[in-house]
Amino acid sequence: MRLLVMGGTWFLGRCVAKGAVARGWDVTTFNRGRSGTDVPGVKPVQGDRTVVDDVERLAGYGPWDAVIDTSSSELPPRDVLLTASCLREAAARWVHISTVSVYAGWPHQPLSDASILLDCPADADETYGYTGEDGSPTLYGFQKAGGERAVSEAFGDRAVFIRPGVILGPGEYVGRLPWWLTRAARGGKILAPAPADRRIQPVDVRDVAAFALDQAAGTSSGGYNVAHPDGLTFEEFVAACLSVTGAAGRPEWVAPDLLIEHGVRQWTELPLWRIHAGVWSVDAGRAIAAGLRCRPLVETIRDTWTWLQNDGRPVDHPRWAEHGIAPEKEAKIIASL
Repeated sequence: MRLLVMGGTWFLGRCVAKGAVARGWDVTTFNRGRSGTDVPGVKPVQGDRTVVDDVERLAGYGPWDAVIDTSSSELPPRDVLLTASCLREAAARWVHISTVSVYAGWPHQPLSDASILLDCPADADETYGYTGEDGSPTLYGFQKAGGERAVSEAFGDRAVFIRPGVILGPGEYVGRLPWWLTRAARGGKILAPAPADRRIQPVDVRDVAAFALDQAAGTSSGGYNVAHPDGLTFEEFVAACLSVTGAAGRPEWVAPDLLIEHGVRQWTELPLWRIHAGVWSVDAGRAIAAGLRCRPLVETIRDTWTWLQNDGRPVDHPRWAEHGIAPEKEAKIIASL
């Protein structure tokens, strides 16, 4: 099996490359060489996927049985179209890492694999789309929907779209789970979003990588929602963070309306908290039927803490600083209860 990984040096891309090498595959990676290091055993090719000459040079290293694209999250559709068009004759399949944000109903409505997608042209630039007044839909969602269309135009029924919600695990660069773990480690009274029994569905990066590799080696096409079929409650999540860190903390469960009254930003100041009904109501039935297997999230939490204790955070990313409530603000809210 000959595989091309777009990216391949950090978080999901690194897990994909590492997993492919472990399967004995012949793996090429393509990246700019600016973030992280390549996995031992791959054939690294450096270049910029927004530059035609670089992508055409990359095509000369083929052919490949499949491409797994883990590096398009910050690219406009036209740049995805450039890459996919240049590689359409050099690869038999394209596995595209997308997002549930491509759905018109997210995060307000429960999602299935048949939910309606946002509309965005394949050749759109970074300005196409908008973010709604309530934060939905998002410019990001339009852009990613356009990226999917770009891949479809180039690869047709040879394309697979993997649509995760939230990916956690060792190597996370966004900072969601790392913030909760470091907050738990400080102990004391911890601001927590009620209701405590609300279930969340993040998935482990290693499980997403394994599923992407399975699809690269398979024959299916179309979209797959990737979300944990069991998940865990927020109470279980916070308890696991306290357990793995060995901290003597105690969650203070605060109602959503009070958190909003105090100006707590959803999704960032209390990572993973969002009040919209559909945000944690994603049906991943098609992916489960196709072989997606999700480890217990307590294992993800434990392994991420181990990674953090061993000098985690392999790359700098601006989103890391967006996550977490300031200790002074947290203490003020708790004192008001």
